[in-house]
Amino acid sequence: MENLISLVNKIQRACTALGDHGEESALPTLWDALPSIAVVGGQSSGKSSVLESVVGKDFLPRGSGIVTRRPLVLQLHRIDEGREYAEFMHLPRKRFTDFAAVRKEISDETDRETGRSTKQISSVPIHLSIYSPNVVNLTLIDLPGLTKVAVEGQPESIVQDIENMVRSFIEKPNCIILAISPANQDLATSDAIKISREVDPKGERTFGVLTKIDLMDKGTNAVDILEGKSYKLQFPWIGVVNRSQADINKSVDMIAARRREREYFSNTTEYRHLAHRMGSEHLGKMLSKHLETVIKSRIPSLQSLISKTIAELEAELSRLGRPVATDAGGKLYMIMEICRTFDQIFKEHLDGVRPGGDKIYGVFDNQFPAALKRLQFDKHLSMDNVRKIITEADGYQPHLIAPEQGYRRLVESSLICIRGPAEAAVDAVHGILKELELKQYPTLRVEVGNAAVESLDRMREESKKATLQLVDMECGYLTVEFFRKLPQDIEKGGNPTHSIFDRYNDSYLRRVGSVVLSYVTMVCGSLRNSIPKSIVYCQVREAKRSLLDYFFADLGKKETKQLSSLLDEHPAVMQRRTSLAKRLELYRSAQAEIDAVAWSK
Repeated sequence: MENLISLVNKIQRACTALGDHGEESALPTLWDALPSIAVVGGQSSGKSSVLESVVGKDFLPRGSGIVTRRPLVLQLHRIDEGREYAEFMHLPRKRFTDFAAVRKEISDETDRETGRSTKQISSVPIHLSIYSPNVVNLTLIDLPGLTKVAVEGQPESIVQDIENMVRSFIEKPNCIILAISPANQDLATSDAIKISREVDPKGERTFGVLTKIDLMDKGTNAVDILEGKSYKLQFPWIGVVNRSQADINKSVDMIAARRREREYFSNTTEYRHLAHRMGSEHLGKMLSKHLETVIKSRIPSLQSLISKTIAELEAELSRLGRPVATDAGGKLYMIMEICRTFDQIFKEHLDGVRPGGDKIYGVFDNQFPAALKRLQFDKHLSMDNVRKIITEADGYQPHLIAPEQGYRRLVESSLICIRGPAEAAVDAVHGILKELELKQYPTLRVEVGNAAVESLDRMREESKKATLQLVDMECGYLTVEFFRKLPQDIEKGGNPTHSIFDRYNDSYLRRVGSVVLSYVTMVCGSLRNSIPKSIVYCQVREAKRSLLDYFFADLGKKETKQLSSLLDEHPAVMQRRTSLAKRLELYRSAQAEIDAVAWSK
């Protein structure tokens, strides 16, 4: 039992040192999964006296009003021999053998957080460990006493603030509630019972402790409560008799106080039959035994949580990458590896393993065709424009059979319009390729990003040149077979007796415009297929093949200092990696120790 509870205490201390017990962590915390005991009660309910009786030492601040203004996480460690001492988490290398000094440090540390002149409270806990041969292994959390009204110097919200703080601890399913109620007050008005019942309605996690039994009015007793008749809990009520204020003033020690407590229950007729399960000594032993039972029952879920968290920590550390190497060779290798990873991720985006490549297809399948459709060829081939271009092409000598030069000029001037959508498609793909970035090292991200952009810019220029050449090829050489059919088509619908000058009439010009539009539409269909091929060949394929080639060539020329400047990892990333590594070490250690306990059961 002692080993098991000591193990949990050890893990809790390690969790606290790493900050692995707060809501700010995105990962599940081991601290919250470990069972703990929270001491709850109203002001002046005898809460502090119960704790001191369990410990057997005077060490808690006393006074009127709110004395406990911060949670106190109290870990008791039983030692076989030696002098009793205490240690605070915030003073790790200092041992306190004078428990009056412990009381003063608790007050001082409270004031450091909340202010000496105020009566404010704080949810930031104080962590105290006590090592003694006279204690049982146990962890208790002393919480500020519940109150009903704010006194002078306190904000009006103090009542709700304290209740919210207490709830934040006792609402956790792994929290065992020690509800302290004074026997000389009506149990129906007990703050501890009221709030415990709200979070634990079945009483499965609640232990009731009745204080000030010796201060009850004559003729009355607490037998009905202690026997569970007045208010039944899953666990038996425990009565305690604390030192009176007169005893405290006379510095009556705990050994004498415990003896008097035993004598009180043994010699009082009403409580004699309950004496074997009354008193602060029994309370400590019972809580320790119950805590051991709860811990044992939680071992499987703890093992599951630890395994899951280790996997999550390892995954995040893997995403963050290794720490920066110290030697030049190591730095160069690390930079090359990071760049290769960047290059591989870039390819995966294009190949469909990661999102991104579909956007390029969207350019080819939607954006580029839509841009071609928006070209207003019909306006360009209006009657007036066709007449103008044909007559200009004829010059002083009108065409004899078909206006060949006119056709060429009409086709060329129409196809030139396709250059705009073609260039836009190249630019759109270029923009998609530039979207990726390297996030781990700021300077390296800039350098690699710049190198990648420079390569993509070069590829874009080559792609534009090749793509526009496709358009220029169509302008420079018309498909003859298409136009060889024209004389036949004209003869079918025309009148061969018309004079040459009649060929400038509206019907004739309309036919010419229709023929040119048909040809341009045919060419658009062809370019719609060939331009994406050109873009993929010149940009996408090249980006996959040689995105960082220029950067790699330049990298080999850099000296150690320049390589170091590339790996100026962001401090937040370094801090996060260190924090994760420490947490991972904690969880692996906890896993090994809990597994050892589980196997030894």
